Amino acid sequence: MNLHDSPKLKKIIDQCCQGQSQAQYELFKHTYPYAMGICARFSSGPEEAKEILNDGFLKVFTQIKRYSPDLSFAGWLRKILINTAIDHYRKNKKYNDQHVEIVQEVDRPDAEKTLSQLHAEDILKLVQCLPPAYRMVFTLYVVEAFSHKEIAEKLGISIGTSKSNLSKARLKLQQALATITNSTHQTYGKG
Repeated sequence: MNLHDSPKLKKIIDQCCQGQSQAQYELFKHTYPYAMGICARFSSGPEEAKEILNDGFLKVFTQIKRYSPDLSFAGWLRKILINTAIDHYRKNKKYNDQHVEIVQEVDRPDAEKTLSQLHAEDILKLVQCLPPAYRMVFTLYVVEAFSHKEIAEKLGISIGTSKSNLSKARLKLQQALATITNSTHQTYGKG
């Protein structure tokens, strides 16, 4: 089963609305890769992603009667998971406000080459290493296409803070790419 609205998906959703645990398991099982991909982008690693995922599915199952078949189920699920990730961030905000000092580095032309050689999993790991405030803004802005105004409203920060966090996230990612580029040159030699 895929996440495109199909008769099988509709049947499983109808059964979930009736509280059937087997249908809930089927929905979870079939949407897990898609849902985990969303949660991973907002987390620092697999454990936090699973926590967001579990909280998100609790919301899905308690709110499934509100789902309208006129809407895409994948879009509805995505919205719930993003909001759950934002809630998780807010809940842990006092622990997230520890910022790492950023040192400006000179742009490296070989960083672009390194980026093109990375796999999606490698890029996700780099994003997951960002401080939580930077990761949240980066993911909402770059991946989910939220505006700075929307991010500011959702996170309870100013638009300027959203822009600053995005800039700092990009800088940290550039630094990480430079480190990878340097280690690649040291491992394999120059040239």
